[in-house]
Amino acid sequence: MKRIFEDRGDVPGWVLITLMTAGLVVLIWAFAGPALQGVFEQAMDRVVSF
Repeated sequence: MKRIFEDRGDVPGWVLITLMTAGLVVLIWAFAGPALQGVFEQAMDRVVSF
């Protein structure tokens, strides 16, 4: 008798997707980090000046 739930998923595919997502996060953070820091510092300066 054949089991209905034999499919265990595509583990190497999920590992690749996870690694690629982590790589994209690091790449975007490298470019956007300084800009976001500048925006945050401007906002904090405006709040402190009140």
